[in-house]
Amino acid sequence: MQANVGGIDKGLRIIAGMTLMTLAATGTIGVWGWLGIVPLLTGLFNFCPLYSLLGIKTCKV
Repeated sequence: MQANVGGIDKGLRIIAGMTLMTLAATGTIGVWGWLGIVPLLTGLFNFCPLYSLLGIKTCKV
C-alpha cells in the first residue's frame, strides 16, 4: 500500500471527513454524513483505493 494522497488533497479530505461526521453527530444532516469516515481515513492513511485504480497520485513521493 503505497501513499498516493498528499499535501492539499490530504488536508481537504481530513477537513471534509470531520465536517461531515460532525454534522451527522449534531443531527444537522442525516445518517449518510457518517460516510465522512471514508475521506477522513484516506487522508490519515495517505492512501485512496480509487486513486490506485485510476493511476492518480497527488503526493510527491
